[in-house]
Amino acid sequence: MTTKVFVDGQEGTTGLRIFEYLAARKDIEILRIEESKRKDVATRRALINASDVTFLCLPDTASRESVSLVDNPHTCVIDASTAFRTVDDWAYGLPELSPAQRERLRSAKRIAVPGCHASAFILAVAPLVAAGLVPSDTALSSYSITGYSGGGKKMIADYEAGADPRLASPRPYALELNHKHLPEMAVRAGLSAPPVFTPIVANFYKGLAVTTYFHPQHLPGTPSPEAFHACLAEYYKNEAFVQVAPFAAAENLDHGFFDVQACNDTNRVDLFVFGNHERIVTLARLDNLGKGASGAAIQCMNLQIGADETEGLTV
Repeated sequence: MTTKVFVDGQEGTTGLRIFEYLAARKDIEILRIEESKRKDVATRRALINASDVTFLCLPDTASRESVSLVDNPHTCVIDASTAFRTVDDWAYGLPELSPAQRERLRSAKRIAVPGCHASAFILAVAPLVAAGLVPSDTALSSYSITGYSGGGKKMIADYEAGADPRLASPRPYALELNHKHLPEMAVRAGLSAPPVFTPIVANFYKGLAVTTYFHPQHLPGTPSPEAFHACLAEYYKNEAFVQVAPFAAAENLDHGFFDVQACNDTNRVDLFVFGNHERIVTLARLDNLGKGASGAAIQCMNLQIGADETEGLTV
């Protein structure tokens, strides 16, 4: 028996990547919409309700419209926008948060796929908060460096045109400090307030790493970096897609430098802890188009339809 899948927003970066994942699947039947009708509400409504799973790869407003078209109670909607990521009625698409989270994704009919920066931040920070090593009211600072594919088709075109010399340098952005991922970063990591967060886009296609800073002397019991590492290693010891690197091992770096792109073309997240008794950093690395977007959506679909969670995904 095959699962019928519709992608609403198939022309975007996330939608195209989802099609790539699905193309090799024998257990999936793709419901396609004609290019001339991709904005036709009646056609979209019919395809959404004919599907077992509909992926929404749309801006927030358009995603909300598509959700309003669903009248088939058996259709599962997996949304890649920011519209529903902190809504209680929607399951958050990060199975690794807890066993309960994974079980909820198996039964939920409304699933919100996490943001790429948020996924990396939450996976590094949430276990530390849950363990009490980092109190929920801790004021955190974090930054992310990411490839330009996260900016969508226009940004990809701008970088690949090669005509603007300013794009050769890394570019910090969202400096009004209200990045769209902040609400889910706080809620899903168990924090009472979001971090001060500054993302940076650089001249490479994909790959992402989020660094978060901690001062042990400001935390209960002055925890060591080894304690942070042990917490993460225990939390994710049975997770297929989360790998906690050995603490401060030389092989984590390349002559002192960190490879942001080492998880590209996988659905893996690599977690690292560096530091000493005065300063600690966590680093979380992923493919912003994989575990940071389309790969996470497929992982959620696998749970929803009863397939192996790793089906079609690379560790």
